[in-house]
Amino acid sequence: MTDTTAALITDAQLREVALTRAEYRRIVQSLEHEPNPLELGITGAMWSEHCGYKHSKPLLGRFPRDGEQVLIRAGEENAGAVAIGDGLAVVMKIESHNHPSAVEPFQGAATGVGGIVRDVFTMGARPIAALDSLRFGPPTTARNRHLFEGVVGGIGWYGNCLGLPTVGGEVVFGPSYSANPLVNAMCVGVAPVDDLVRARTGEAGNLVLMVGADTGRDGIHGATFASVEDPEASHRGVVQVGNPFLEKLLIEACLEAAQDPDVVGIQDLGAAGLTSSSVEAASRSDGGIELDIAQVPRRETGMTPYEVMLSESQERMVVIVRPGAEQRIQRLFDRWGLHSALIGRVTGDGHLVVRDGDAVVADLPTFFLTNPPLYRREGVPSPELARLQAFDVSTVPVPDDLNATLLALLAAPNIASKQSVYRQYDHMVQAATVQAPGGDAAVLRLRDSQRGLAVCTDGNGRYCYLDPLMGGRAAVAEAARNVSCTGARPLAITNCLNFGNPEKPYIYYQLQQVIEGMAQACEALGTPVISGNVSLYNETDDEAVYPTPIVGMLGRLDDVSRHCPAHFQRSGDRVALLGVTRDELGASEYLATIHDTVAGRPPEVDLAREAAVQAVVRAAIARGLLHSAHDCSDGGLAVALAECCLSAAGPDIGLDATCPADGAEIRADAVLFGESPARIVVSLPTEHWDDLAALAAASDVPLTPLGTTGGSRFHLAPYLDVSLAAVADAYRNGLPRALTAADEVASH
Repeated sequence: MTDTTAALITDAQLREVALTRAEYRRIVQSLEHEPNPLELGITGAMWSEHCGYKHSKPLLGRFPRDGEQVLIRAGEENAGAVAIGDGLAVVMKIESHNHPSAVEPFQGAATGVGGIVRDVFTMGARPIAALDSLRFGPPTTARNRHLFEGVVGGIGWYGNCLGLPTVGGEVVFGPSYSANPLVNAMCVGVAPVDDLVRARTGEAGNLVLMVGADTGRDGIHGATFASVEDPEASHRGVVQVGNPFLEKLLIEACLEAAQDPDVVGIQDLGAAGLTSSSVEAASRSDGGIELDIAQVPRRETGMTPYEVMLSESQERMVVIVRPGAEQRIQRLFDRWGLHSALIGRVTGDGHLVVRDGDAVVADLPTFFLTNPPLYRREGVPSPELARLQAFDVSTVPVPDDLNATLLALLAAPNIASKQSVYRQYDHMVQAATVQAPGGDAAVLRLRDSQRGLAVCTDGNGRYCYLDPLMGGRAAVAEAARNVSCTGARPLAITNCLNFGNPEKPYIYYQLQQVIEGMAQACEALGTPVISGNVSLYNETDDEAVYPTPIVGMLGRLDDVSRHCPAHFQRSGDRVALLGVTRDELGASEYLATIHDTVAGRPPEVDLAREAAVQAVVRAAIARGLLHSAHDCSDGGLAVALAECCLSAAGPDIGLDATCPADGAEIRADAVLFGESPARIVVSLPTEHWDDLAALAAASDVPLTPLGTTGGSRFHLAPYLDVSLAAVADAYRNGLPRALTAADEVASH
């Protein structure tokens, strides 16, 4: 290709499909001809970061992906799967819908839920729970409140209409997310191991059915739009519109179809629509696929082949069937009121061939499409990182009124109860939820089994911003700790990596280091990565979000009746701390909220200590020693103890306690609000104390008595003494008040 030929393609045209000029040259050289507009659009979608992982794939290989429980590894299918015993498998995945939600928060979030649910049931697993992880700018601006309310509304609407319980998640506010909210949705499903279905095309001659919604113009360029900076500025027409009632029919019909021996594979149409679903399925079978887009049902007239192939209209599936079975399978879908159409066939030539009737409108090798250029860059810390890490915490004054400081922290949007959010979600539908939102992790009962599952999502962007390696460790460690606090053994993780532009050295450095830290923690805690998603280019006007890895953790309970809640259960119990409090205030929520300072190093994550503390709490729960267990994280020990006092379902229970003895050597605010990891607050009957002490001693885990439950005050000598009513008011009403106060300011 000559430079003159290259100049015929404008920068605007390349940006539209998220390709660089060098990549365009590579396309022409590989194909030995210039691609037509449809071929260019298909290649751009498949080579986008969203589909092709061209900047992240070389790094993702660092994650441990194997384990005796792993059935389907990360990258092999739409979602990962692990065996949990009794012949059952859990299928799970988390994905982002950040860019669409920045443009249209309600539908952006709703269709994010729909997409992740399809990733699970396409594998023959029945979805049993959804979770989310959300990041917004401070609720002091009208736009951030609009995004927050729209996203929460969209998640609740889609999940509730679908009849899928939303059982857990997190909501965090911070300035770096003002222009780029993060909306990560997770789904968990269950299937008999022998019934798992692969998204593959199988042998040449198999037939391709499209099932579900008709195809429209919504979502065109969705994959490429998620692979550029500042998407809102130039891509307002790409957000899809969801129909959860149609998706419910798809769930039931596809689960039934998956049992038919003549159904070879099922694949949902997500990012890049028909393009990615057909290419990825064919590539997994080392084959080709021929499509006639004239046969694709449409809801709009005059659609071009380009629009049909790249549309991301929701609630659509591709089903691969053996020849001769197509009419029977179509009748199955008819019974569920779903439209299906025969649109193509599987070939053995390794090409994606797109026809529009008799005319061939695109012809591309599938290997070429699924092997984009991969970039290995040199990561460099940002110039300000060393300065931020060197911040001297001793220069921060200890507050005069620690009672008021505690109440301010409890009322802060990042710590305050999220009940006003999760009460919009139906978390009890399907009647499998044993431990509802508001604790460390949700607990689900498996039907016809004594087993249970614990699931949660966790991540701390501030930690990763100030120390990406330690932040990556902390994300996995805290998620595992939350699951362990229910009594479940952590099994595996799914993750969503939310970062800025990886072409910038300091962003690439963040990505490198976070992945390394997560990998170290996964190896130490025995939790392989079985699925995930990478969302890059989350930045606007050269301002990136904090590096925010979100970990979805799965744990197994052999006896779900033995699960442990996070809140105190009765008066007169002894309260203790497993683990050690250190002088670690860097990167804390306390510094950010009370002192408006984001600086210092986050706490050191000792993975051996983390594993030991979690093992002790699981053993204590299995032996029935504990009445409650709650991890220390944002806000430190004082906040954790206050949260233990405030039950979501039962009466509030006060506390009469004394801070650990070694606190005398640590400044008061570090004792109360420092966020040292590997710490768990437990409560137990007095008669079980010796057994717990023996367990802790056997694993060399410090166990510090704090006090007893009961009364109407929150007393933590020698620092805090405040009424439990004031604690409850601050915690339960903090977020609604913050939103209301912002609205009142805006109205004036």
